[in-house]
Amino acid sequence: MKAAALSERVIGKISDFGPLFEYTVKLVLLTSFLELVLYRLASRLGMHLSKMAADHPWITPTFTALTEVGAWLLNIVAVLLFLALTLALIHRWGGPATGRFSKLGSVGTALLLLLTVVFLIVQPGMLGAIVYNGVTLLVLTVFVSEYVTTHREPAQRVLAVTYYLGVSGWLYYQIVSTIYSVSGTLAEPPFVYESHRAGEALMVVASFLVFAAYGTSKSLSLRTKNRRQRNRAMWFWSATGIIFSALIVADYALDLYNPALASAFRQASQGIGWIFQFGMGYTFYLPFAVYVGGLLCWSYTVVKLLMIGRLAGYGIGLMFIAGYALMFSNLTLMVVLGVMLLALDRVKRTVIESVPTAVGPTMPASEGLLHGQA
Repeated sequence: MKAAALSERVIGKISDFGPLFEYTVKLVLLTSFLELVLYRLASRLGMHLSKMAADHPWITPTFTALTEVGAWLLNIVAVLLFLALTLALIHRWGGPATGRFSKLGSVGTALLLLLTVVFLIVQPGMLGAIVYNGVTLLVLTVFVSEYVTTHREPAQRVLAVTYYLGVSGWLYYQIVSTIYSVSGTLAEPPFVYESHRAGEALMVVASFLVFAAYGTSKSLSLRTKNRRQRNRAMWFWSATGIIFSALIVADYALDLYNPALASAFRQASQGIGWIFQFGMGYTFYLPFAVYVGGLLCWSYTVVKLLMIGRLAGYGIGLMFIAGYALMFSNLTLMVVLGVMLLALDRVKRTVIESVPTAVGPTMPASEGLLHGQA
């Protein structure tokens, strides 16, 4: 008889696709993060601090330089995205598990890349924007459907569906609003503002679900018997609870202590919300602490997955670095690449057979019986 056991291993790690693909994806993630900080956020922050430039002369040249570097990085991100998506399409099309969803998603991604190149030469206009967003929605639908069919963990499925509905809220808002503008009708598009707000809320919920799907582990469990892991978990959950609670009660406490300071704090938070509104597409109509909590869950999970080389870490990182308002084509391609990488990361169960064992008595016969002695 052979004793068989099930073993789970992660397939689709970034090191499995060759050095060119590995370093291209790593550069995409790094440059995208720098572009977010130096261009989408720093440039908006410089506009917000324009009133202080008269008293502080260093503000204008500093943020002008940061914006120029960010704009330079924007072009680098676009080139790297094209290279990474091309390599990902090659691996997906020639992979061992090329199913219907995989082929359809690959064809849609190739069409999206082609439309991006064409629209760089010819102005797309409103009709082109409708086609581009429609193809994007189709590609994301295919990739999320593939992810749901290949991943059995409930938390991972809920994460994928929630993120998809969140991004779909923005795409629906863009597609329907543009269609009504092209048709010239004066009627209000149905549910566009509701979908926009609901999509943002679902994106925030998805940032928490990232931790539930990929971030939870024994190292953060309070039930573990390992003292070092238990201390680490206590520090993590204590810091998370303190920060979240402090942000919730800060406004109320400051208003009781010093109304003028509370007003300045509210203005600062509104300024941060304004920066993120134009930088990442969030309008901050939810409590500020909720966004901070989602950021903590997302950042911890991404760092954890990157340290072990999981494709899911790079995919989740790109999906949320792109933000909610996909105003540029590079942000749209960033989301498509992120979802594609997330779908490539999966767990495969394999059967491991042990050494053959003979069927018989567990205790060996005595020497006398072996020689026929009574």
